[in-house]
Amino acid sequence: MGKTGKLFEQLEKRFVKWARYRSDIRAAVVVGSQSRLDHPADEWADLDIMVVTTDPQLYISTTDWIEKIGNPILTYVEAPLGEDDMERRVLFEGMLGVDFAIIPYENVQQLLKDKISPKNLEFELELFNRGIRVLLDKDEIIAQLQKQISSIEISHTYQPTESAFLEVVSDFFHHAVLTAKHLQRGELWRTVTCLDCHMQALILRMIKWHAFVLHGSSYDTWFRGRFLEEWAHPRALKGLQSVFAHYNKDDIKHALLEAIAMFSWMAVEIAEKLSYAHPAKAEKQVIEWIRKCFSEWNVEQ
Repeated sequence: MGKTGKLFEQLEKRFVKWARYRSDIRAAVVVGSQSRLDHPADEWADLDIMVVTTDPQLYISTTDWIEKIGNPILTYVEAPLGEDDMERRVLFEGMLGVDFAIIPYENVQQLLKDKISPKNLEFELELFNRGIRVLLDKDEIIAQLQKQISSIEISHTYQPTESAFLEVVSDFFHHAVLTAKHLQRGELWRTVTCLDCHMQALILRMIKWHAFVLHGSSYDTWFRGRFLEEWAHPRALKGLQSVFAHYNKDDIKHALLEAIAMFSWMAVEIAEKLSYAHPAKAEKQVIEWIRKCFSEWNVEQ
């Protein structure tokens, strides 16, 4: 264990010592790289702790409790998966990042009652299946969760339905048009964020689906683009070098056309291998319109 690992271990011990006597904290588990055997934490990794509590608002709205655990430099609240999934993110001395995912106790109880669904909890199941370390489990709710999860057959990727596939394709090409329109107005911020954020997220989904149809459901594509360089198709990795735009018109134009080309070849291959429909006519119309607009708007080719 390196120096960073020892510092995190000290933070964990202080957290457990403090949380053990908090009646509202019913469970706490370490998730992510600090609990994984596959691709374990390196010296740059943060510490992720899921805290199950009967008083979630306390840890979202106050910060004095953080000093019971360590010396914070800064802290803020984030909702990475939506308003129902709040995190208190803390940067402690030594640049040690700790993310406290605050989970309402009643949500866990309801989850156990309703039974866990792979469709609705894909990200959470990914975390649990890759390994956790239990710090506290006062009511054995984590043990119950683990028992339920172990009975579910989980694949790392999910084959898209035809309707889901067509939704993503339509979404992508609609935003390609929107990107070109924002560029025509001279709204570079809107243009770049539309391309580099929304459209790239759709490209990532297509990369995962493409890996699925090539390698099958057991092929591990991780989540949120983690370790993409290890599992994505080499052509996709090469394409990614050209699909992110700088903040200028010429580069946006080039990156948009490259993004369209990259997305298109993956979508066509997926449709062929799964025998799905593919909106080739609409795609062609969009591409021709964008190229024509670029020429008319005097954006250098």
